Amino acid sequence: MSSPVTVSILGKEYQVACPANEEPALIASAAMVHKNMDKIRKSGKIVGLDRIAVIAALNLAHELITLQNNQGVGTDEISKSILQMKDRVSDFLEETRQLEL
Repeated sequence: MSSPVTVSILGKEYQVACPANEEPALIASAAMVHKNMDKIRKSGKIVGLDRIAVIAALNLAHELITLQNNQGVGTDEISKSILQMKDRVSDFLEETRQLEL
């Protein structure tokens, strides 16, 4: 059964439906995204939350692909993971745009 879990990324709170057994992984994922986005924001080279989110997603996807390639995972699995991450980034950007309105 899913229940809402509140995570904070760059000072904004998001409620995400999550099965209880996956809550620690969600919290760790949010912390990883926050850390990556904060590092990008502090570099001062990228402006705008949506652009920061996309760059962070690309960084994390690159890390995932590198790890999977080192473990011999097939390209089908990598493609599937990238598409899932793309969908998550798109959802995040859409939510951010709605909050700005």
